[in-house]
Amino acid sequence: MDPSILIIFIPTFFAVSATPGLCMTLAMTLGMTIGVRRSLWMMAGELVGVALVSISALIGVATILLAHPNIFLALKYLGGAYLLYLGIQMWRSRGKMAIPTDLEDQVNVTPIALATQGFVTAIANPKAWAFMISLLPPFIDANLPLRPQATILISVILCFELICMLLYATGGRTLRGLLQQRGNVMLMNRIAGSLMIGVSVWLVLG
Repeated sequence: MDPSILIIFIPTFFAVSATPGLCMTLAMTLGMTIGVRRSLWMMAGELVGVALVSISALIGVATILLAHPNIFLALKYLGGAYLLYLGIQMWRSRGKMAIPTDLEDQVNVTPIALATQGFVTAIANPKAWAFMISLLPPFIDANLPLRPQATILISVILCFELICMLLYATGGRTLRGLLQQRGNVMLMNRIAGSLMIGVSVWLVLG
């Protein structure tokens, strides 16, 4: 691959990854409620989803899927409804993901649920598909084999996604620490719940 392509590609997609969006907001929310380490399960699911969207954009599958938006509707509405439910529960300091009154207790949410949450959030947003279709293919040289180029570009995208989600999750954890100094667990849950509700609305309306 021509190094000049990567020189343009790297800052372009780093800016895309760093921009606040569905997955970054979700990472920050989970960093606040369950911590950075346990949020890695959500990030793993999100990265699988991003890889799927990227590969589909390169092989043209995304164009077909966008032509049949009903495929997305079920994912959007089910995923949005689930995130909305979680957000309301968190806002009320209830449910598995709410911060317990005793901060030494662990929030009870399974790794599979977190990974699924990240995966659905990544693939259920038509804007993400449209974005990959418009930005990713132009960096592919038609005169070179697709697989090596796709491997390099998608690896860069996933690295940036992981780095940015870790930064957002760390920010959420830091916010929790600041609020924890005042012992205001209810406020933490309401902030996290409001963010989660925002993600659900964003997903459904996106």
